Amino acid sequence: MQRRDFLKNVSLATILLADGSIIPALSAESFAKRNRLRFVVASDGHYGQDKTAFQQYFDTAVNQINLQHKKGKLDLCIFNGDVIHDNPSFLRASKQALDKLEMPYYVTQGNHDRVTPEIWEQTWKMPLDYDVVMKDNAFLFGTTSNIKGEYLCPNVSWFRNKLEEHKNKKNVFIFVHITPVKWTENGVDCVEFQELMKQYKNVRGVFNGHDHDQEGVKIKDGIPYLFDSHIGGSWGTAYRGFRIVELKRNNDILTYLMNPIEKINEATI
Repeated sequence: MQRRDFLKNVSLATILLADGSIIPALSAESFAKRNRLRFVVASDGHYGQDKTAFQQYFDTAVNQINLQHKKGKLDLCIFNGDVIHDNPSFLRASKQALDKLEMPYYVTQGNHDRVTPEIWEQTWKMPLDYDVVMKDNAFLFGTTSNIKGEYLCPNVSWFRNKLEEHKNKKNVFIFVHITPVKWTENGVDCVEFQELMKQYKNVRGVFNGHDHDQEGVKIKDGIPYLFDSHIGGSWGTAYRGFRIVELKRNNDILTYLMNPIEKINEATI
């Protein structure tokens, strides 16, 4: 099946190849090639949420991510929104928890990260929209909310400029907290953003948080949109986990979830 305009869930045993074709995955072992790049995507820690063990959730996630780093080097970790739960007073403590990560990490703003752009940048030393280049790959990070916690579409103008700037990169990975396709009750139908994504063939995936009960990969206009469950909060999947992404030397991508100890939902894109 070639890349076309469709929308579907990707099952446990599905491969999305770089050329856009989709085939059943017989075994992930056939993709055990050496990594060019390896990173983690986690989200929705909700540090400070009442009646949750938020400190324990952060400690468990950080410890397990560091363990993965010891087993096989992680080049970076992305925390894709909702670091805190509404109250800005928890921002410093949440950063102290994430500072225990043993690899470089980056954050995006979620709808519960209700702080001003100035406080956000002062805390993380990262603006709300920014890019990072690593080897021949570009990582684009965008906000999808504000101090009021509104559900917003990504800044299409900013993303257009950055995608054009990085159009000759081998791969582009995009991170926004709120799902920019109306698949779920909490998603937003960002049609202009969707149209932009399909104009750049080096966009390898859009990574989303926000929907704690989503743990798979969905396809829109040939672009994979990947979910990572949640590491904290009061609702969602029965486990609290994170996604690992392994870019292979042949430019295939193997991705799977950790729950947070066991590997689940393995797929190749």
